[in-house]
Amino acid sequence: MDRKTILSKVDHTLLLQPSTWEEIQIICDDAVTYGTASVCIPPCYVKQAKEYLGDKMAVCTVIGFPNGNHTTACKEFETKDALDNGADEIDMVINIGALRAKEYDYVLNEMKSLKAICGDKILKVIIETCLLTEEEKIKMCELVTASGADYIKTSTGFSTSGATFADIELFAKHVGPNVKIKAAGGISSFDDAEKFMGLGADRLGTSRLVKIMKAEK
Repeated sequence: MDRKTILSKVDHTLLLQPSTWEEIQIICDDAVTYGTASVCIPPCYVKQAKEYLGDKMAVCTVIGFPNGNHTTACKEFETKDALDNGADEIDMVINIGALRAKEYDYVLNEMKSLKAICGDKILKVIIETCLLTEEEKIKMCELVTASGADYIKTSTGFSTSGATFADIELFAKHVGPNVKIKAAGGISSFDDAEKFMGLGADRLGTSRLVKIMKAEK
């Protein structure tokens, strides 16, 4: 698989707390230059980024990030605000404690609510695989499928570890045909990116692949 194809599946990401607008601007420029799928940035920069990019690049942002234990009402407000500011894609974090307590209706209804707000905009659901058992991961594949969300996503990149090949294989076996897969966190080479895609990932959350391209250039 050529690098251009891989980059076209990348959500070029900068979510670190100290990030400045000048740094966000740079990743926006790089995303356009290298033809990524989107830029994934903090909510506070969505409006500026959308005004800066126009239709040249999709803007993705995060909701309930990174812990996921905001109230549903808070996540709903965040989502509406992000969309009003021009976000094209939403990556939400589930309430992990609710999942672990087997409060499946809560988790499902929250995803359904955010998808209803998103409408035809893409909703990706971050389940933070490093904190879950295999049984819980499989259950989330079922719930994301039932919710109508567009993607299941491995990780925030802010917990104990990121995407693994085993998790993508597991997702591919258990999600419905309406759900795509995003691997995120720790993807550091084009070889790994290609393997993730070969196992079933349709999107990759990373900043390192563009950094590799820039370093080589």
